[in-house]
Amino acid sequence: MPRDRLGWSTAQMPRQDGRTFVVTGASAGLGLATATALGAAGAQVVLAVRSPDKARAAVSGAAGDFVIRRLDVADLSSVRAFADETPHVDVLVNNAGVMSLPRSQTVDGFETQLATNHLGHFALTNLLLPRLTDRVVVVGSAAHRAGVLDVNDLNFTRRPYHPYAAYAASKLANLVFLAELQRRLTAAGSTLRAVGAHPGYTSTGIQVGTGSRVFNRVGSLGNRLVGMPVERGVLPILFVATLDVPGNTYVGPRGPRELWGAPVQVGRSPRAGDPALAKALWASSEALTGVEWPL
Repeated sequence: MPRDRLGWSTAQMPRQDGRTFVVTGASAGLGLATATALGAAGAQVVLAVRSPDKARAAVSGAAGDFVIRRLDVADLSSVRAFADETPHVDVLVNNAGVMSLPRSQTVDGFETQLATNHLGHFALTNLLLPRLTDRVVVVGSAAHRAGVLDVNDLNFTRRPYHPYAAYAASKLANLVFLAELQRRLTAAGSTLRAVGAHPGYTSTGIQVGTGSRVFNRVGSLGNRLVGMPVERGVLPILFVATLDVPGNTYVGPRGPRELWGAPVQVGRSPRAGDPALAKALWASSEALTGVEWPL
């Protein structure tokens, strides 16, 4: 991993001509920054978004070949419809996410943070794997270190619900999924790879869209005091999406507590690397979504 004084930047990103990327949650924040950087590098980018009109306005005037399609990762029927209409993709970037929401359920009856951050992307990835040619990018968070997964109660039906605990659990699920996905790809003899990245503390709307005035105020203050601009925070995602890195690589900022800085390989919590937890989460995710391993 590069560790020079200035670090890696989009100026060092290889051209992506002839390649197709799907980026979920690409109408704002990190997803939009990922999409526009890839478009500027020559890729065709499918913006998979809940609001096509918002995405269309967001990329208006940006250089690139953009395709805008509706996808709500918190709705399995939307996920299946999107996958059915996707004939080919080189790289899938699982970026869409929500943070620290009050308790709520999706149309499928799942806890909203789990559904958006993990289950929807789990289903989308498995449905698209037979049509993928290169890699899956999982966008994680340093918050996974505080996460605890109860695979018998993923939707907090029996446990007390706390917004941040549910968020941290969903982000731990992302990294557990990443490791198990790569294990399965390797066992199947596939050349596909699964890689991950987290943006540290990047100033985006997710910190101020929690549904809680207290969380929103804390997030707004954090954005002003320590948050990286989006064009810096997106670099770990672009790094693993475009460079020749091994499967199960996980990249984040190199600064204190991985809050900011240039992209480098970073560590994970012991839970994120627990193979028994990974297999159990995969089985529970298959049962909840009805989507099975396709290879």
